[in-house]
Amino acid sequence: MYERFIERQTEEALSDTPVVLIVGPRRAGKTTLARKMEDTGRTYVTLDEQIALDAARSDPAGFVRSLDRATIDEVQRVPELLLAIKRVVDEDYRPGRFLLTGSANVMTLPKVADSLAGRIETIRLLPLARAEIAGTAPVFLERLFNGKLRGAKEAIVGDDLVRLTLLGGYPEAISRESERRRRNWARSYLSSVLSRDLRDIGEIEKLTELPRFVRLLAEHSGRLVNYSQLGAGIDVSYKTGQRYVALLEQIFLVSTLQPWYTNTLKRIVRTPKLHFLDSGLLAALRGLGFDRVEADRREFGALLESFVFSEVLKLMTASEHQFTTFHFRDQSKREVDIVLERDDGLVAGIEVKASATVRSGDFAGLRTLAETCGERFAFGAVLYDGGDFVPFGEKLAAVPVSCLWA
Repeated sequence: MYERFIERQTEEALSDTPVVLIVGPRRAGKTTLARKMEDTGRTYVTLDEQIALDAARSDPAGFVRSLDRATIDEVQRVPELLLAIKRVVDEDYRPGRFLLTGSANVMTLPKVADSLAGRIETIRLLPLARAEIAGTAPVFLERLFNGKLRGAKEAIVGDDLVRLTLLGGYPEAISRESERRRRNWARSYLSSVLSRDLRDIGEIEKLTELPRFVRLLAEHSGRLVNYSQLGAGIDVSYKTGQRYVALLEQIFLVSTLQPWYTNTLKRIVRTPKLHFLDSGLLAALRGLGFDRVEADRREFGALLESFVFSEVLKLMTASEHQFTTFHFRDQSKREVDIVLERDDGLVAGIEVKASATVRSGDFAGLRTLAETCGERFAFGAVLYDGGDFVPFGEKLAAVPVSCLWA
Protein backbone atom coordinates (compact mmCIF):
# COMPACT_ATOMS: atom_id res chain seq x y z
CA MET A 1 0.00 0.00 0.00
CA TYR A 2 1.36 3.41 -0.99
CA GLU A 3 1.62 6.22 1.55
CA ARG A 4 -0.28 9.20 0.18
CA PHE A 5 0.84 12.80 0.47
CA ILE A 6 -2.49 13.94 1.92
CA GLU A 7 -2.66 11.36 4.73
CA ARG A 8 -1.10 13.62 7.38
CA GLN A 9 -3.15 16.60 6.17
CA THR A 10 -6.34 14.55 6.51
CA GLU A 11 -5.48 13.52 10.07
CA GLU A 12 -4.71 17.11 11.01
CA ALA A 13 -7.97 18.35 9.52
CA LEU A 14 -9.99 15.73 11.42
CA SER A 15 -8.39 16.92 14.65
CA ASP A 16 -9.81 20.45 14.40
CA THR A 17 -12.54 20.56 11.72
CA PRO A 18 -16.06 19.04 11.99
CA VAL A 19 -16.30 17.94 8.34
CA VAL A 20 -13.44 16.83 6.08
CA LEU A 21 -14.10 16.10 2.42
CA ILE A 22 -11.63 14.18 0.24
CA VAL A 23 -12.42 14.74 -3.43
CA GLY A 24 -10.82 13.21 -6.48
CA PRO A 25 -11.44 10.85 -9.38
CA ARG A 26 -12.98 7.44 -8.84
CA ARG A 27 -10.42 4.66 -8.18
CA ALA A 28 -7.69 7.13 -7.22
CA GLY A 29 -7.43 5.74 -3.67
CA LYS A 30 -9.93 7.80 -1.64
CA THR A 31 -11.74 4.78 -0.19
CA THR A 32 -8.47 3.05 0.73
CA LEU A 33 -7.34 6.17 2.59
CA ALA A 34 -10.73 6.64 4.28
CA ARG A 35 -10.82 3.01 5.47
CA LYS A 36 -7.49 3.55 7.23
CA MET A 37 -9.32 5.99 9.53
CA GLU A 38 -11.77 3.32 10.77
CA ASP A 39 -9.52 2.24 13.63
CA THR A 40 -10.32 5.57 15.33
CA GLY A 41 -13.86 4.36 16.09
CA ARG A 42 -15.39 5.76 12.94
CA THR A 43 -18.42 4.13 11.26
CA TYR A 44 -17.97 3.48 7.53
CA VAL A 45 -20.86 3.84 5.05
CA THR A 46 -20.60 3.74 1.28
CA LEU A 47 -23.30 5.12 -0.99
CA ASP A 48 -22.16 2.69 -3.67
CA GLU A 49 -24.26 0.13 -1.76
CA GLN A 50 -27.90 0.26 -2.83
CA ILE A 51 -29.42 -0.09 0.67
CA ALA A 52 -27.41 2.82 2.06
CA LEU A 53 -28.08 4.87 -1.08
CA ASP A 54 -31.85 4.35 -0.85
CA ALA A 55 -31.87 5.21 2.87
CA ALA A 56 -29.87 8.40 2.32
CA ARG A 57 -32.09 9.54 -0.55
CA SER A 58 -35.38 8.82 1.22
CA ASP A 59 -34.51 10.61 4.49
CA PRO A 60 -31.22 12.54 4.41
CA ALA A 61 -31.78 14.16 7.82
CA GLY A 62 -32.65 10.88 9.54
CA PHE A 63 -29.72 9.11 7.85
CA VAL A 64 -27.24 11.67 9.18
CA ARG A 65 -28.77 11.81 12.68
CA SER A 66 -28.19 8.05 13.02
CA LEU A 67 -24.43 8.59 12.70
CA ASP A 68 -22.05 9.98 15.32
CA ARG A 69 -18.48 9.87 13.95
CA ALA A 70 -18.67 8.50 10.44
CA THR A 71 -17.05 8.14 7.05
CA ILE A 72 -19.50 8.52 4.16
CA ASP A 73 -18.00 7.30 0.87
CA GLU A 74 -19.12 8.71 -2.53
CA VAL A 75 -21.22 11.50 -0.99
CA GLN A 76 -21.81 13.11 -4.40
CA ARG A 77 -24.49 10.50 -5.03
CA VAL A 78 -26.76 12.26 -2.48
CA PRO A 79 -25.74 15.95 -2.29
CA GLU A 80 -28.71 16.61 0.04
CA LEU A 81 -26.75 14.86 2.79
CA LEU A 82 -24.42 17.86 3.01
CA LEU A 83 -27.27 20.14 4.05
CA ALA A 84 -28.31 17.60 6.69
CA ILE A 85 -24.71 17.37 7.90
CA LYS A 86 -24.63 21.15 8.25
CA ARG A 87 -27.61 21.07 10.64
CA VAL A 88 -26.14 18.24 12.74
CA VAL A 89 -22.73 19.92 12.95
CA ASP A 90 -24.28 23.22 14.04
CA GLU A 91 -25.80 21.35 16.99
CA ASP A 92 -22.58 19.50 17.85
CA TYR A 93 -19.40 21.14 16.56
CA ARG A 94 -16.96 18.42 17.62
CA PRO A 95 -13.98 18.07 15.26
CA GLY A 96 -13.81 14.96 13.11
CA ARG A 97 -17.56 14.29 13.06
CA PHE A 98 -17.67 13.41 9.36
CA LEU A 99 -15.06 12.26 6.87
CA LEU A 100 -16.57 12.38 3.40
CA THR A 101 -15.25 11.25 0.03
CA GLY A 102 -16.55 12.29 -3.36
CA SER A 103 -15.74 11.32 -6.94
CA ALA A 104 -17.28 14.60 -8.09
CA ASN A 105 -16.51 17.98 -6.62
CA VAL A 106 -19.83 18.72 -4.90
CA MET A 107 -18.32 21.85 -3.35
CA THR A 108 -18.74 23.58 -6.70
CA LEU A 109 -22.52 23.49 -6.14
CA PRO A 110 -23.41 26.98 -4.75
CA LYS A 111 -25.93 25.86 -2.10
CA VAL A 112 -23.57 23.22 -0.74
CA ALA A 113 -20.53 25.50 -0.64
CA ASP A 114 -22.46 28.29 1.11
CA SER A 115 -24.07 26.00 3.68
CA LEU A 116 -20.82 24.40 4.86
CA ALA A 117 -18.64 27.52 4.83
CA GLY A 118 -16.41 27.51 7.92
CA ARG A 119 -17.38 23.95 8.82
CA ILE A 120 -15.53 21.92 6.19
CA GLU A 121 -12.02 21.40 4.84
CA THR A 122 -11.72 20.03 1.31
CA ILE A 123 -8.66 17.97 0.35
CA ARG A 124 -7.96 16.81 -3.19
CA LEU A 125 -6.59 13.34 -3.94
CA LEU A 126 -5.46 12.63 -7.50
CA PRO A 127 -4.08 9.32 -8.81
CA LEU A 128 -0.66 8.28 -7.54
CA ALA A 129 2.25 10.67 -7.98
CA ARG A 130 5.53 9.19 -9.12
CA ALA A 131 7.08 10.32 -5.82
CA GLU A 132 4.40 8.35 -3.92
CA ILE A 133 5.12 5.27 -6.03
CA ALA A 134 8.89 5.67 -5.56
CA GLY A 135 8.53 6.50 -1.86
CA THR A 136 10.57 9.71 -2.22
CA ALA A 137 10.06 13.10 -0.61
CA PRO A 138 7.97 15.60 -2.60
CA VAL A 139 10.65 18.31 -2.78
CA PHE A 140 10.46 19.44 -6.43
CA LEU A 141 8.35 22.57 -5.88
CA GLU A 142 10.45 23.71 -2.91
CA ARG A 143 13.64 23.29 -4.94
CA LEU A 144 12.10 25.02 -7.96
CA PHE A 145 11.17 28.15 -6.00
CA ASN A 146 14.50 28.13 -4.13
CA GLY A 147 16.46 27.75 -7.38
CA LYS A 148 18.06 24.54 -6.09
CA LEU A 149 17.07 22.02 -8.74
CA ARG A 150 19.75 19.59 -9.87
CA GLY A 151 20.40 16.67 -12.17
CA ALA A 152 19.05 13.19 -11.53
CA LYS A 153 21.61 10.44 -10.91
CA GLU A 154 19.23 7.71 -12.05
CA ALA A 155 17.09 9.69 -14.47
CA ILE A 156 14.39 7.86 -16.39
CA VAL A 157 14.88 8.80 -20.03
CA GLY A 158 14.08 7.72 -23.57
CA ASP A 159 11.91 4.64 -23.97
CA ASP A 160 11.63 4.21 -20.20
CA LEU A 161 10.17 7.71 -19.86
CA VAL A 162 7.64 6.92 -22.59
CA ARG A 163 6.57 3.73 -20.79
CA LEU A 164 6.27 5.54 -17.46
CA THR A 165 4.14 8.29 -19.00
CA LEU A 166 1.86 5.75 -20.68
CA LEU A 167 1.24 4.13 -17.26
CA GLY A 168 -0.46 7.11 -15.64
CA GLY A 169 -1.17 7.01 -11.91
CA TYR A 170 -4.24 4.87 -11.25
CA PRO A 171 -3.27 2.04 -8.86
CA GLU A 172 -5.27 -0.63 -10.72
CA ALA A 173 -3.83 0.32 -14.09
CA ILE A 174 -0.28 0.32 -12.73
CA SER A 175 -0.77 -3.16 -11.25
CA ARG A 176 -1.60 -4.68 -14.66
CA GLU A 177 1.38 -6.21 -16.39
CA SER A 178 0.56 -5.75 -20.08
CA GLU A 179 -0.24 -2.65 -22.10
CA ARG A 180 -3.30 -4.39 -23.51
CA ARG A 181 -4.71 -5.10 -20.05
CA ARG A 182 -4.08 -1.50 -18.92
CA ARG A 183 -5.86 -0.21 -22.02
CA ASN A 184 -8.84 -2.47 -21.29
CA TRP A 185 -8.99 -1.15 -17.73
CA ALA A 186 -8.89 2.45 -18.97
CA ARG A 187 -11.75 1.88 -21.41
CA SER A 188 -13.89 0.21 -18.75
CA TYR A 189 -13.11 3.00 -16.29
CA LEU A 190 -14.04 5.74 -18.74
CA SER A 191 -17.30 4.01 -19.64
CA SER A 192 -18.22 3.77 -15.96
CA VAL A 193 -17.48 7.35 -14.93
CA LEU A 194 -19.08 8.87 -18.03
CA SER A 195 -22.32 6.95 -17.55
CA ARG A 196 -22.60 6.99 -13.74
CA ASP A 197 -20.72 9.85 -12.10
CA LEU A 198 -21.92 12.49 -14.54
CA ARG A 199 -25.54 11.51 -13.92
CA ASP A 200 -25.02 12.27 -10.23
CA ILE A 201 -24.07 15.90 -10.84
CA GLY A 202 -25.78 17.18 -13.99
CA GLU A 203 -28.14 16.67 -16.89
CA ILE A 204 -26.46 15.59 -20.12
CA GLU A 205 -28.60 16.06 -23.21
CA LYS A 206 -26.46 13.85 -25.43
CA LEU A 207 -25.16 11.20 -23.05
CA THR A 208 -24.59 8.70 -25.87
CA GLU A 209 -22.40 11.28 -27.65
CA LEU A 210 -20.26 11.96 -24.57
CA PRO A 211 -17.58 9.31 -25.31
CA ARG A 212 -17.02 10.92 -28.71
CA PHE A 213 -16.84 14.36 -27.07
CA VAL A 214 -14.21 13.07 -24.62
CA ARG A 215 -12.17 11.62 -27.48
CA LEU A 216 -12.30 15.04 -29.16
CA LEU A 217 -11.02 16.58 -25.94
CA ALA A 218 -8.19 14.05 -25.86
CA GLU A 219 -7.02 15.24 -29.26
CA HIS A 220 -6.94 18.79 -27.85
CA SER A 221 -5.13 18.01 -24.59
CA GLY A 222 -2.32 20.50 -24.11
CA ARG A 223 -3.91 22.99 -26.52
CA LEU A 224 -5.93 26.18 -26.14
CA VAL A 225 -9.64 25.41 -25.67
CA ASN A 226 -12.01 26.13 -28.56
CA TYR A 227 -15.49 25.45 -27.16
CA SER A 228 -17.23 26.18 -30.46
CA GLN A 229 -15.11 23.62 -32.30
CA LEU A 230 -15.53 21.04 -29.55
CA GLY A 231 -19.31 21.55 -29.33
CA ALA A 232 -19.67 21.32 -33.10
CA GLY A 233 -18.07 17.86 -32.93
CA ILE A 234 -21.26 16.48 -31.34
CA ASP A 235 -23.64 19.11 -32.71
CA VAL A 236 -24.11 21.18 -29.56
CA SER A 237 -23.67 24.91 -28.93
CA TYR A 238 -20.62 26.77 -27.63
CA LYS A 239 -22.26 27.11 -24.21
CA THR A 240 -23.19 23.42 -24.04
CA GLY A 241 -19.65 22.40 -24.99
CA GLN A 242 -18.35 24.70 -22.27
CA ARG A 243 -20.75 23.17 -19.74
CA TYR A 244 -19.72 19.63 -20.69
CA VAL A 245 -16.07 20.51 -20.12
CA ALA A 246 -16.99 21.99 -16.72
CA LEU A 247 -18.81 18.77 -15.77
CA LEU A 248 -15.80 16.69 -16.82
CA GLU A 249 -13.69 18.93 -14.60
CA GLN A 250 -16.04 18.19 -11.70
CA ILE A 251 -15.34 14.45 -12.03
CA PHE A 252 -11.59 15.14 -12.32
CA LEU A 253 -11.16 13.81 -15.84
CA VAL A 254 -9.84 17.08 -17.29
CA SER A 255 -8.65 20.45 -16.05
CA THR A 256 -8.62 23.84 -17.72
CA LEU A 257 -5.58 26.02 -17.10
CA GLN A 258 -6.33 29.73 -17.08
CA PRO A 259 -3.96 32.24 -18.73
CA TRP A 260 -1.48 34.21 -16.62
CA TYR A 261 -1.27 37.91 -17.32
CA THR A 262 -0.63 41.30 -15.80
CA ASN A 263 -1.74 44.78 -16.79
CA THR A 264 1.76 45.47 -18.14
CA LEU A 265 1.33 42.77 -20.80
CA LYS A 266 -0.99 43.97 -23.53
CA ARG A 267 -0.55 41.41 -26.29
CA ILE A 268 -1.29 38.08 -24.67
CA VAL A 269 -3.59 35.16 -25.33
CA ARG A 270 -6.38 35.00 -22.74
CA THR A 271 -7.78 31.60 -23.72
CA PRO A 272 -7.62 28.68 -21.26
CA LYS A 273 -5.68 25.53 -22.00
CA LEU A 274 -7.01 22.00 -21.50
CA HIS A 275 -5.27 19.02 -19.91
CA PHE A 276 -6.28 15.48 -19.01
CA LEU A 277 -5.43 14.70 -15.40
CA ASP A 278 -4.04 11.23 -16.12
CA SER A 279 -1.65 10.49 -18.95
CA GLY A 280 -2.63 6.80 -18.98
CA LEU A 281 -6.28 7.61 -19.67
CA LEU A 282 -5.22 10.20 -22.24
CA ALA A 283 -3.07 7.62 -24.04
CA ALA A 284 -5.94 5.12 -24.10
CA LEU A 285 -8.34 7.70 -25.54
CA ARG A 286 -5.87 8.63 -28.26
CA GLY A 287 -5.00 5.02 -29.02
CA LEU A 288 -1.37 5.59 -28.08
CA GLY A 289 0.74 2.60 -27.15
CA PHE A 290 4.50 2.28 -26.85
CA ASP A 291 5.04 1.10 -30.44
CA ARG A 292 3.09 4.02 -31.90
CA VAL A 293 4.88 6.61 -29.78
CA GLU A 294 8.25 5.04 -30.55
CA ALA A 295 7.48 5.21 -34.27
CA ASP A 296 6.39 8.88 -34.07
CA ARG A 297 7.74 10.83 -31.12
CA ARG A 298 5.61 13.82 -32.11
CA GLU A 299 2.74 11.98 -30.41
CA PHE A 300 4.66 12.12 -27.14
CA GLY A 301 4.73 15.90 -26.60
CA ALA A 302 1.12 16.49 -25.53
CA LEU A 303 1.14 13.28 -23.49
CA LEU A 304 4.26 14.31 -21.56
CA GLU A 305 2.96 17.83 -20.97
CA SER A 306 -0.26 16.52 -19.40
CA PHE A 307 1.79 14.02 -17.36
CA VAL A 308 3.98 16.83 -15.96
CA PHE A 309 0.96 19.06 -15.29
CA SER A 310 -0.71 16.29 -13.31
CA GLU A 311 2.47 15.53 -11.36
CA VAL A 312 2.77 19.21 -10.40
CA LEU A 313 -0.84 19.26 -9.14
CA LYS A 314 -0.12 16.18 -7.00
CA LEU A 315 3.03 17.74 -5.55
CA MET A 316 1.04 20.86 -4.68
CA THR A 317 -1.08 18.80 -2.25
CA ALA A 318 2.07 17.94 -0.29
CA SER A 319 3.32 21.52 0.07
CA GLU A 320 2.93 23.88 3.01
CA HIS A 321 2.33 26.65 0.46
CA GLN A 322 -0.72 27.32 -1.67
CA PHE A 323 -0.23 27.60 -5.43
CA THR A 324 -2.32 28.81 -8.35
CA THR A 325 -1.58 27.30 -11.77
CA PHE A 326 -1.72 29.11 -15.10
CA HIS A 327 -0.31 28.95 -18.59
CA PHE A 328 1.24 31.86 -20.50
CA ARG A 329 1.28 32.71 -24.20
CA ASP A 330 1.71 36.02 -25.97
CA GLN A 331 0.84 37.08 -29.51
CA SER A 332 4.39 36.25 -30.62
CA LYS A 333 3.75 32.63 -29.54
CA ARG A 334 6.23 32.81 -26.69
CA GLU A 335 4.73 30.50 -24.12
CA VAL A 336 5.20 28.79 -20.79
CA ASP A 337 3.35 25.52 -20.31
CA ILE A 338 2.85 25.88 -16.54
CA VAL A 339 3.08 29.07 -14.50
CA LEU A 340 2.98 28.65 -10.73
CA GLU A 341 2.12 31.60 -8.51
CA ARG A 342 2.81 30.92 -4.83
CA ASP A 343 0.83 32.41 -1.96
CA ASP A 344 3.77 34.71 -1.11
CA GLY A 345 3.62 36.25 -4.60
CA LEU A 346 6.63 34.48 -6.12
CA VAL A 347 6.25 33.07 -9.63
CA ALA A 348 7.97 30.12 -11.31
CA GLY A 349 7.61 28.72 -14.81
CA ILE A 350 7.85 25.22 -16.27
CA GLU A 351 8.22 24.43 -19.96
CA VAL A 352 7.96 20.77 -21.04
CA LYS A 353 10.07 19.41 -23.88
CA ALA A 354 9.80 15.80 -25.07
CA SER A 355 13.35 15.78 -26.36
CA ALA A 356 16.87 15.05 -25.12
CA THR A 357 18.09 18.34 -26.64
CA VAL A 358 17.41 21.79 -25.21
CA ARG A 359 18.31 25.05 -26.96
CA SER A 360 18.35 28.68 -25.90
CA GLY A 361 15.22 29.34 -27.96
CA ASP A 362 13.26 26.95 -25.73
CA PHE A 363 13.52 29.57 -22.97
CA ALA A 364 11.88 32.43 -24.91
CA GLY A 365 8.63 32.24 -22.96
CA LEU A 366 10.38 31.86 -19.62
CA ARG A 367 12.57 34.89 -20.32
CA THR A 368 9.47 36.96 -21.13
CA LEU A 369 7.85 35.76 -17.91
CA ALA A 370 10.99 36.60 -15.92
CA GLU A 371 11.19 40.12 -17.40
CA THR A 372 7.52 40.74 -16.63
CA CYS A 373 7.69 39.47 -13.04
CA GLY A 374 10.95 41.18 -12.11
CA GLU A 375 11.87 40.40 -8.50
CA ARG A 376 8.82 38.16 -8.16
CA PHE A 377 10.36 35.64 -10.59
CA ALA A 378 11.82 32.70 -8.65
CA PHE A 379 12.98 30.29 -11.39
CA GLY A 380 12.24 28.94 -14.84
CA ALA A 381 12.84 25.31 -15.79
CA VAL A 382 12.61 23.43 -19.06
CA LEU A 383 11.85 19.81 -18.10
CA TYR A 384 13.39 17.56 -20.73
CA ASP A 385 14.18 13.95 -21.59
CA GLY A 386 17.68 13.89 -20.10
CA GLY A 387 19.59 13.47 -16.87
CA ASP A 388 21.73 16.59 -16.48
CA PHE A 389 21.09 19.99 -14.95
CA VAL A 390 22.11 22.59 -17.57
CA PRO A 391 22.06 26.34 -16.70
CA PHE A 392 20.79 28.71 -19.41
CA GLY A 393 21.30 32.02 -17.65
CA GLU A 394 20.25 33.56 -14.36
CA LYS A 395 17.36 31.64 -12.78
CA LEU A 396 16.93 29.48 -15.90
CA ALA A 397 17.94 25.86 -16.48
CA ALA A 398 17.17 22.64 -18.32
CA VAL A 399 16.17 20.03 -15.74
CA PRO A 400 15.40 16.28 -16.05
CA VAL A 401 11.72 15.29 -15.93
CA SER A 402 12.82 12.80 -13.28
CA CYS A 403 13.40 15.69 -10.87
CA LEU A 404 9.66 15.62 -10.27
CA TRP A 405 10.22 12.59 -8.06
CA ALA A 406 13.96 11.91 -7.81
